[in-house]
Amino acid sequence: MKVAIAQINSGSDVERNLAKVAGYVERAAQAGAGTVVFPEATMLAFGSDLAAGVERHAESWRTELQWLASEHGITVVAGEFGLGSEGRVRNLLAVYTDRGERHEYVKIHLYDAFGYQESDSVEPGERPAVVNLDGVGAGLATCYDIRFPKLFAELSRGGAQVVLLGASWGAGEGKAEQWETLARARALDSNSYVVAVDQADPEVSGVEVAPDAPTGVGRSVVADPFGKVVARLGGEEELRVVDLDLDVVERAKRAIPVLENARLGY
Repeated sequence: MKVAIAQINSGSDVERNLAKVAGYVERAAQAGAGTVVFPEATMLAFGSDLAAGVERHAESWRTELQWLASEHGITVVAGEFGLGSEGRVRNLLAVYTDRGERHEYVKIHLYDAFGYQESDSVEPGERPAVVNLDGVGAGLATCYDIRFPKLFAELSRGGAQVVLLGASWGAGEGKAEQWETLARARALDSNSYVVAVDQADPEVSGVEVAPDAPTGVGRSVVADPFGKVVARLGGEEELRVVDLDLDVVERAKRAIPVLENARLGY
């Protein structure tokens, strides 16, 4: 499975974000990737008026991403937002295939931590999601989900060989180190690859973002089912194509059968 990591910074202008996505999708397809993964909040950065952005742009955004996937013959995975209830939005990781299909995962674990309260504006989801990408089971997860190992175990039990995770990771002391540690741990927990794609570090990329919102630290990482780092990015905006050897998934399941060995649901 050849996956492109699109580590970008999004901003408060949806049309500008879309233009950036289009460029990265084209480059990923030209590089031979079958899937390109963008971060959480690709459609609209945190710190923006999310509800207003959804009202104005959600339909056109989805139409354009579906067109990009079909036009370039590639699956596009990107963080976006949809309407929720009581004035809140839903934080989505959406999958657009080149066959005209769209799937979505609604973020289950909201980032009510480190002084930020995502649940003030975002409605949580309730169900894990695994999609079939040309015969490969791909689990979907978003940002703060990475701190909850049971979700990743559930995705693996649901057929995921790879977990695609988009994030807009909040900066702070030790946070970048935690990010990589968690990605590697979740890969070990679930006998699966974890493709963890973060927003680039705005201090490195120079992209203007809201100062008091989680807007990324970069350092996207791909960890294999043994916890080995297959790819690690820096802080800047970057496109990286990674070839995943899915035979490693089966080897890990035989060598470290943690899901089979689990007792009493733990």
